[in-house]
Amino acid sequence: MSAFGETGQNGVCKHRPLICSILDPNAWFKPERLHPQVESLIYWRDVKKSGIVFGAGLITLVAISSFSVISVFAYLSLLALFGTVAFRIYKSVTQAVQKTNEGHPFKEYLELDLTLSQDKVQNIAGVAVAHINGFTSELRRLFLVEDIIDSIKFGVILWVFTYVGAWFNGMTLVILAFVSLFTLPKVYENNKQSIDTYLDLVRSKLTEITDKIRVAIPIGNKKPVAAAESDKDK
Repeated sequence: MSAFGETGQNGVCKHRPLICSILDPNAWFKPERLHPQVESLIYWRDVKKSGIVFGAGLITLVAISSFSVISVFAYLSLLALFGTVAFRIYKSVTQAVQKTNEGHPFKEYLELDLTLSQDKVQNIAGVAVAHINGFTSELRRLFLVEDIIDSIKFGVILWVFTYVGAWFNGMTLVILAFVSLFTLPKVYENNKQSIDTYLDLVRSKLTEITDKIRVAIPIGNKKPVAAAESDKDK
């Protein structure tokens, strides 16, 4: 399966692309909605592979928060280049001493197909456009107060973000999100029943409060069908 998702009829993805799996927090806690590679990493199916990815990613993000992106990229690239050159020399010397002909040590990776096909590009573009359109429509709905309760909730979230922005900078939030990606899904999987019980309780309380607010502030609420028909008859 491609990392960009499997394309079905009319260019629609039958499986979520890898990038979308990472960027959608709702999918983190639903393994069936994740790309298999992402699911394997963040749920630590292969502890060694997940540990390497988590450690390398965290070190990179911390380095970027302390140094410039260009410096981090240059040093990491030099480190990787030094490692590959040293390994290539070591394998060449070993083959010469043992008089073997194993070929290029990175032959498997050199033969990997890294080209992007037109279908893959269209698939990624289609997914990106769909997310952008949905995001734009939702912002319009919230800012133009289509539903006053949803707009009030959005205002509360923005107000909370003003404090979050005062406490953390953008890079710190990225690091926290990265750590959460590799910890929260596994914690939820191991304690799913108890966490769901508390979440259901919180949802019921929020729904109860929201219903009371809607009754007290009927602005933007749609009339029930029966009421609308009775007004029409009048």
